Amino acid sequence: MITIVEFTCSPEEAKDEVSLQNLIRTHSGKSFPYFRWKKRSIDARSRNIKINATFECANEPLPSLVPLYDFKNVSNAPEIHIIGAGPAGLFAALRALELGYKPVVFERGKDVRARRRDLARISREQQVDEESNYCYGEGGAGTYSDGKLYTRSKKRGDVDKVLRMLVYFGANEDILVDAHPHIGTNKLPNIISKIRETIQAFGGEIHFLSKLTQLKRNGNSIQSIQINYDYWLEVNTLILATGHSARDVFHILHNNHIKILAKPFALGVRIEHAQTLIDQLQYHGRTNDVYLPPASYSLVTQVEGKGVYSFCMCPGGIIAPCATANGEVVTNGWSPSKRNNPYSNSGIVVSIEPGDFKNPEDPFVCLNFQQEIERGCYEATGDNQKVPAQRMKDFVEGKLSTDFPRTSYTPGIVSIRLDKLLPAFISKRLQKAFLDFEKKMPGYYTNDAVIHAPESRTSSPILVPRDREKLHHVDITNLYPCAEGAGYAGGIVSAAIDGMNCVEAMDVSHDE
Repeated sequence: MITIVEFTCSPEEAKDEVSLQNLIRTHSGKSFPYFRWKKRSIDARSRNIKINATFECANEPLPSLVPLYDFKNVSNAPEIHIIGAGPAGLFAALRALELGYKPVVFERGKDVRARRRDLARISREQQVDEESNYCYGEGGAGTYSDGKLYTRSKKRGDVDKVLRMLVYFGANEDILVDAHPHIGTNKLPNIISKIRETIQAFGGEIHFLSKLTQLKRNGNSIQSIQINYDYWLEVNTLILATGHSARDVFHILHNNHIKILAKPFALGVRIEHAQTLIDQLQYHGRTNDVYLPPASYSLVTQVEGKGVYSFCMCPGGIIAPCATANGEVVTNGWSPSKRNNPYSNSGIVVSIEPGDFKNPEDPFVCLNFQQEIERGCYEATGDNQKVPAQRMKDFVEGKLSTDFPRTSYTPGIVSIRLDKLLPAFISKRLQKAFLDFEKKMPGYYTNDAVIHAPESRTSSPILVPRDREKLHHVDITNLYPCAEGAGYAGGIVSAAIDGMNCVEAMDVSHDE
């Protein structure tokens, strides 16, 4: 029998097994020879920082947290075709193995190892491989953007199943415990490789450098797909698990009269502080504390009717170049598993809606705006992967920055007036938001912080509408638009859940 014991303790006690055993005895009235963390979170609202602790305790060895999965040999099973090998596509494939379908996955980019060389070229040579970059390739954007696993999408599906599967494939069990779990960009490639090897070992297929270039429909169904402008395949079921940056896929759908819609998204900048400053502000002066992880923050405000908020905050992280085409610049952030870099970065973005533009009915209106900003920032820096930058106070006060502290963005930065470069309805809201964030987090507003532009790939600016219950496209009954690229999920866990949900919905429809 497992007993649940809850208590709060100091960060020092949370790192000491003897102290934890004594606290469990004090709060339960019993001694347990076996115990393990169930949930862990930090309460830093007061100077007396506490750890909220929940433990599973027992008098006999505790059962494994990770079950064995019933993956079936599907070599000769009915096929389902999946476009994209990000978290949605990979977890859709894993669920297909469980349900007895053969997943055939097409990924436009390279395998997770080969991608590394292309990412290095972006920084070293300032050239983007338009099929292999931070967004395209095995594992998708999440592989090289920190591996954050926190999600509010508890109602979408089985969050714990996704986390347990990740542990099964090599993630640390801490992701089952921490309130804001993350894997780390340095550890994700091994996990992604093991997922692929499992899919292939049980009869599934994954094809790299295999891009969806066209499709044919027959009435209300997809009849066949074209790969690499080369060959056609007939399909019975097609799961579209492309990410938020696969712009060409949206055009393929639109050109085949498959309904898509403009969707709200967010755009702004990525700001970088020293991690020691964020630790000091969040932990009431404590810095470089071995008992506390690098501090994060979450900030939100309303400015002139629009939400302005922090996005994808990366403690101990790095700002990376995430363009998917030459002629544009895009920033994003990531952290290694230890989050031990000296910088802290976060997107600070403004909510944008189709109604903000003159032609909101145009399905590409938000995407076109996103592209316009990325191309404008590229042109402003001299046709390379350097990004426009400004110190925070200089940005708010409308001054050109004359010098910069060192930043983590390795291609380099160029001093530019971002209040002039970005549209006024973005820049003015950001300026007011930074002043408001100072009230919420005194010390945040400092000229030692550097703003990098743009942060533009927060989510898909296109929605591929689908039936709420059956999850297929509203008009195409064998097309399942999935996860972030279709506008239904953001982040690794929610995308993985959506991928699995689409396979389950497809399975039910086949039964019917």
